[in-house]
Amino acid sequence: MRKQRILITGATGGFGRGAALGLAKRHHHVIAAGETWQQVWAFEQEAQAAKAKLETIKLDLLNEIDIAHAGALDVDVLVLNAGIQENGSLVDIPMELVRRSFEVNVFAQLDLAQRIIPGMLERKHGKVVWVSSLEGLWGPPYQGAYAATKHAVEGIASSMKGELNPKGLKVMTINPGLYRTGYNETAARTPHQWEALKEKVHLPWPDTAAKVLLKGEHDPQSLIDAMIDSIPDFRSDYRVMVPPDAVLTAKATQKRAWSQKA
Repeated sequence: MRKQRILITGATGGFGRGAALGLAKRHHHVIAAGETWQQVWAFEQEAQAAKAKLETIKLDLLNEIDIAHAGALDVDVLVLNAGIQENGSLVDIPMELVRRSFEVNVFAQLDLAQRIIPGMLERKHGKVVWVSSLEGLWGPPYQGAYAATKHAVEGIASSMKGELNPKGLKVMTINPGLYRTGYNETAARTPHQWEALKEKVHLPWPDTAAKVLLKGEHDPQSLIDAMIDSIPDFRSDYRVMVPPDAVLTAKATQKRAWSQKA
């Protein structure tokens, strides 16, 4: 397989971290982006200890200087992996958190893609990888804001595929199910921060929601392995979803949408 130049957003933790290290060990030129200088420095030390040769940059997706710097890079593969998750009922969740979720998960990622894709079109070689979620295909209770951003990602990726494939560029999505990366654990705590400040919470974040969210989490290595294999592969499937129970959940939910009542 041809060695690719790969930029990964949100690469200093979770799935991005594992994919960046794994791809670097396979001798791809990885540019690992982290939100803060502290994250970048810590990841550089980890990569050196793991004998994974890669490049790092600071990329706060809400920082115009950082976006401009990353957007000027010439890469073969752009992996849009960074994201945030804010939980809570859609009746109660503060709109500022919903807007910030869309800014990070959708608008800033698309902004970066718009800056990088023109270079791919000129070279007639490139691939855009959108890291979506199981929640991109359904909307669990109390996770509506996050699910909405991932549904937006699905719509963008689908349209982008239709636009770029005729020009020789590839587009794919990666849709993780529930994995033990700390992402779900922190997301389960977010409602408590703002619910305590509201005069009235109509639909409080239930304790059972956290239990459901964290129940059955998988070892993230299976998803990381799938990312390492599929990201540089220009013949990969359009959608890569693991583990198998996530595929079953997504398909069952989509089927039920055609028969359930309001």
